[in-house]
Amino acid sequence: MSNPDHADPPGLALSPLRAYLAEHAAQLGVGAGDGALSAQLIAGGKSNLTYVLSGQRDGASASWVLRRPPLGHVLATAHDMTREFRVLAALAPTGVPVPAVHLLCEDPDVIGAPFYVMEFVEGTVYREKSQTTALTAERARAMSWALVDVLADLHAVDPAAVGLGDFGRPEGYLERQVARWGKQLAASRSREVPGIDALHEALGESVPKSQRAAIVHGDYRLDNAIVDEQDRIAAVLDWEMATLGDPLADLGLLCVYWTELETLGGGAALTSAVDSDAGFPAQDELVERYASRSGLDVTPLPWYIAFGYFKLAVIAEGIYYRYLQGQTVGSGFEGMGGLVPALVRRGLDTLAR
Repeated sequence: MSNPDHADPPGLALSPLRAYLAEHAAQLGVGAGDGALSAQLIAGGKSNLTYVLSGQRDGASASWVLRRPPLGHVLATAHDMTREFRVLAALAPTGVPVPAVHLLCEDPDVIGAPFYVMEFVEGTVYREKSQTTALTAERARAMSWALVDVLADLHAVDPAAVGLGDFGRPEGYLERQVARWGKQLAASRSREVPGIDALHEALGESVPKSQRAAIVHGDYRLDNAIVDEQDRIAAVLDWEMATLGDPLADLGLLCVYWTELETLGGGAALTSAVDSDAGFPAQDELVERYASRSGLDVTPLPWYIAFGYFKLAVIAEGIYYRYLQGQTVGSGFEGMGGLVPALVRRGLDTLAR
């Protein structure tokens, strides 16, 4: 590939990328030859950077998706491209819908960071209520049931059967998670956030016993999925936090995202397409369907929801830290700082109930 006319998007150097993809054209197929290469940053993500790549070969065009870590401040153990690539490859033959992965580059010298290239999946990512107001209630419920069914199906996959038996340590997972996110908070701490240390301490003092080990996504929500025209889940995205652990951690975080997050403030920092007025089912209905499909006891779910609020608060604080350092790409970051205290209050209230 040799066309220097396309400008480099933030965080991506097209010239060395073009050369690298040409060298590995066989793994990418049509479109990875000597034609032009362009890239567009996909808006919406607040962590790893995602781009749509467009190329040509012999008059044919093709598109792929490239993922790389965020710019600047990167928390320890986060944004591991190799782990993300591995879990996607492992889940490909299962019933869990994921994009096909083509190429992993662990050499940071190519574009400035490790990256991988995967299939471009057609469909819609529902990020905001403006996208779902025109849906019928039947469609809203259909995609909701599809989302929770895929989560239960993911948690039913035997990790060892797909080569992920060593992908994590399920024993003590919750205790390590509480400790890990406490360390993540310390790594991004630039101010005092009322109640966040109290929430962290209360979570650590009341860790429930895990019922079983499973592959957990780590950030499972509607806008981390591509929905097709039949309101089915065409692909689950953003596997950067995947590991082996307690499946109810995924359900708890999904419940956090199923609430009216816009009411917490923070401007456009955190949005959701889930809208009860559009016909989306209530959180309790979602939990009931998951429980029926998975066979798990959801009685201790409030702890997991409270942990979800804490985890989201720490993520938001980390993003706000990068924003203050001028190391974010895109818009919508300026409201993250005001969102964190509200998430902490929700977590404390949930745990108290």
